[in-house]
Amino acid sequence: MNEKRETGQAESAAAATAVEQAKVRMEEGAGIKPNAAALLPIAVFLALYLGTGVYFEYISPIEGQMGFYIISVVVAFMIALGVALVQNRGLSFDEKIRCCARGIGDENIVIMLFIFLFAGVFSGLASQAGGAQSTANMMLSVIPGNFAVPGLFFIAAVISLAMGTSTGTVSVLTPIAVATAVNADLNLAFCVASVVGGAMFGDNLSFISDTTIAATKTQGAAMKDKFYENAKIAIPAAIATLAVITLASASSAPASVGAYEFDVVLALPYFAVLVLAMTGMNVLLVLTIGIVLMTLAGAWAQSLSFITAFTAMGSGATGMFETMIVTILVAAIGALMRQHGGFAAILRFIKGHFKGRRGGMAGIGLLVLLLDVAAANNTVAIVMSGSVTKQISDEYGVSPREAASLLDTWSCIGQGIIPYGAQLLIAAAIAGISSVSIIPFLFYPFLLAVGMIVYVATDGLRFLKRGGSASSESRSS
Repeated sequence: MNEKRETGQAESAAAATAVEQAKVRMEEGAGIKPNAAALLPIAVFLALYLGTGVYFEYISPIEGQMGFYIISVVVAFMIALGVALVQNRGLSFDEKIRCCARGIGDENIVIMLFIFLFAGVFSGLASQAGGAQSTANMMLSVIPGNFAVPGLFFIAAVISLAMGTSTGTVSVLTPIAVATAVNADLNLAFCVASVVGGAMFGDNLSFISDTTIAATKTQGAAMKDKFYENAKIAIPAAIATLAVITLASASSAPASVGAYEFDVVLALPYFAVLVLAMTGMNVLLVLTIGIVLMTLAGAWAQSLSFITAFTAMGSGATGMFETMIVTILVAAIGALMRQHGGFAAILRFIKGHFKGRRGGMAGIGLLVLLLDVAAANNTVAIVMSGSVTKQISDEYGVSPREAASLLDTWSCIGQGIIPYGAQLLIAAAIAGISSVSIIPFLFYPFLLAVGMIVYVATDGLRFLKRGGSASSESRSS
């Protein structure tokens, strides 16, 4: 009885905190006039990053390098921050710096940075211990020959869900997809696309994916709430994709994906992290447990020593530095753009073109999709659009879990389709084909987009049946 009372008090306190946070945001935005010119920093970033990316990828490519990674995203955002700092002469430079500090010091930004760091340490350990490869091999060993291509999609989905990275999954499984295509005389682009589609499914839903971390923390949503909201669209789309791939490959000869060595113990930490996260446990605690389990598993398998374990932790953390710096820079730019009236201008545009709750949801989806197409990075797109999405969701009554789901899903749809995104470029490079040739076979991202359109279009009735409201939902994780 006491436990129930304490739980009710905690939920009431969380709801009260959410209301207070909403009031603070409204007060901060009060009196700020819409000013489209305040969005110039983002335009500068997109012109610089997208422009140079297209030039070095398609017009004047450099051998051995991906065009969108020649100019660092950090440098592009630093220039954008410089533009934001020289705007609005009504504020002194010191006042602008204080505004940046408030944006960077936001509770959700700080928590996001910690989670990125812990996720990096876990991934670094898993990579050094051989956990990722062992998990993939374990599942590959049980694929029946007549289910080879659908099996590649399913395994990519599970591996990405456990690992929290679509690019890592694509790197591990694409060589196997190439071998499968050769053995069964299948279209190579079809097999590779199955891996990419499955990788995007897991990346979208994984609790330790940087996109999930960014989406939930910018919206103040609980990860398990976002997962269950997301799963309503992603799982049906994945089932439909499996059916399409099965039919498309039915006429081909059975193909074996090969025999691979694996260690079940090295795979267990991934699934432990997945199960614990689904229970609603604090993600920092989940990742800490995952780090301990992976260290023990690596020691048991003799793939980790005292020295290699700590080296891998450092490498994994270092691998997250760019993402963390981008988060800090975007938080600073976002705070300035909000103060200068940029977010008010976006909100005015949304109000003028999108009506009602479904209109707000459509506006959020369109915003993050366009930013992902422009930035070619779904995490960056989510962080860029996170603050204004929070304002839109408050204005239109979209709950945090729904807003987080919209951000993550639409950004993954864009990232899974654009031919210049890291996922398709890596897959194409490994397979020795054009990234454009993979797009027609990307059944999952396209079916997911259809699912999202239906989700938004039918939301009014679904929301009434649920009897909920955005304001009643806790924004704590």
